[in-house]
Formats: sequence, structure tokens, C-alpha cells
Amino acid sequence: MELVVYLSFKGNCREAMEFYKSVFGGELTLNTYEEQGETRENNDWIIHSELSGGDIKLMASDGSGASDKSTKTEISLVGKDEAKMRKVYEKLSEGGQIYVPPEKQRWGDIYGRWHDKYGVLWSMNIGKA
Repeated sequence: MELVVYLSFKGNCREAMEFYKSVFGGELTLNTYEEQGETRENNDWIIHSELSGGDIKLMASDGSGASDKSTKTEISLVGKDEAKMRKVYEKLSEGGQIYVPPEKQRWGDIYGRWHDKYGVLWSMNIGKA
């Protein structure tokens, strides 16, 4: 069994998924509504996308359930490689809204929380190596 996060965007899925590919690596597949034989006002919107083979696996589309500002999903990154995690944080938080910058917490780990520029809520916990 595998749990995969599926995000919904409102017209900017392609841009967001290309950004996530630049952060995490992997192979990105994108399918538009038009390519799948769907007729709609925004045929170039993404009906399905998948980023896999890098550090994470994400799926996303435009349309279904997307709000104007943000998703209702929080993605939590957990790891022990502080340098790598901070590099990911720097890329993902650029242009977004930071709520808790990654810093040592009372439980001893480094924790951070932010919305990225696409409205996706992220958190990060860096445990002891």
C-alpha cells in the first residue's frame, strides 16, 4: 500500500507541478483535459499529473475541489538530513507565507510550517541524525 498526496489547483497545476519537480526531482507527467477527450472551457488545464521518482510522489489536477487561495491539505516532510531539508524549505517557502521558520522546538527537533506560493500548506520536522 502507498499513500500519495493528490492536490487540486485552479488553473496553475502545470506551473506548480513543474516547480515541485525543480525542488524534489523525479519525472513529471502532465495530461490536459483536451488530451483526454474532455471538452471544457479550459481545455489546457491539467486533468491529471504525477511527479514520481524523486524525493516524493505527488499527484495533482486543475479544477476538482480547488479553492481560490489554498488547498485544505498539509504536506509534512520528515527527515534527518538538516542541510537537505533546509534547502528544500528555502525553495518551497520562497514567495509563500512562513508561519514557523525551521527552528529548534521544545521536543528537540527542528520544525517549520508555511504556505508555498501556490497555497499548499507544508510542515517540516528535522529529527536528530
